[in-house]
Amino acid sequence: MPPDPRAGPVMIGSEIYRHSSYGPKHPLAIPRVSTTLDLVRALGWLPPERYLESPRATPEQLARFHHPDYIAALRRAEATQTATEEDRARFHIGARGNPVFREVFSRPATGAGGTILAARLTLGGGIAHVPGGGTHHGRPDRASGFCYLNDAVLGLLAWLDAGLTRLLYIDIDAHHGDGVQDAFHDDPRVFTLSIHEEGRWPFTGGVEDRAGGHARNIPVPAGFHDDEMAWVLHQAVLPLARRLRPQAIMLQCGADALEDDPLSRLSLSNNAHRAVVRAVMDLAPRLIVLGGGGYNPWSVARCWAGVWAALNGLPVPERLPPPAEAVLRALSWHRAAGRDPPERWFTTLADPPRRGVVRAAVQRACAAVLRDLPDPPPG
Repeated sequence: MPPDPRAGPVMIGSEIYRHSSYGPKHPLAIPRVSTTLDLVRALGWLPPERYLESPRATPEQLARFHHPDYIAALRRAEATQTATEEDRARFHIGARGNPVFREVFSRPATGAGGTILAARLTLGGGIAHVPGGGTHHGRPDRASGFCYLNDAVLGLLAWLDAGLTRLLYIDIDAHHGDGVQDAFHDDPRVFTLSIHEEGRWPFTGGVEDRAGGHARNIPVPAGFHDDEMAWVLHQAVLPLARRLRPQAIMLQCGADALEDDPLSRLSLSNNAHRAVVRAVMDLAPRLIVLGGGGYNPWSVARCWAGVWAALNGLPVPERLPPPAEAVLRALSWHRAAGRDPPERWFTTLADPPRRGVVRAAVQRACAAVLRDLPDPPPG
């Protein structure tokens, strides 16, 4: 029998991530999910009965959102380890930052299977954490932004197919959650809220982007810090959730908005991620927390391990015990910042707080979220 997430949060992971890489020069060359799992186990935070190995989603499950021709192209690319010119042009496989690699179908299908399983397990209530999920840019018929499949959309659809009618998707990745927003913009049962860096790829998600429907966006300026995230949380996210009264929440918890990440100009500490998790945990009877972006192996693993701590109400130690420290010291990173990493990346889980003034642009974006909200659907 699988664990009941009502008895305590369930972690869904996979060993597929341990030796899987998008290629040595790609931002996703780094180990993320495997390091997170090793770290929480080294801390004694993951009893075997709370862990599930993610299944691989079947082509039939994936076809609930993705086009069968695209699924077939991904499987073909994995089998042949190449993409035809037609598949590159039509499906963006092997193009636009979406390389062909050894597990180009099986890795994203495993992430999708984990999120679908999380939705099924939480139907009766409870919490599931899927750090391999969060591939929020995936489109029905093409890869986008390192995302080949959209596990978040598939998980939300699994909830809808089971009869839920009021879902809230919250995205705190540095990049706009465009694939999820566009999948559900015309469906009143799913409300999407994305908090992301303005002017950052995919260059969507302005305050007015699809604001007339069931989506809201909070584009934030470079240097966005913990005090500003606290403002967003208390002035926009929580009032919105209380208005919508969701039956379930999915939180995409990308770690690329952190100060130490190389692919954004945002300045959050991982304390902000834990604060968001703690704040949304009691807003709905069902919660799925996904991973997402994050391109510094130390900051991602420390952040997502802290998210697991927050979900379980565990205190974060001021200094990591030797087994956890050993996990982090074993990492390497070939970017400049990885050549001489600060000692705190090895010895601590919590970052120093990033404080500052809440700027007018953040306040305006939060105020816009609450204007002209549609009535929540019944249920």
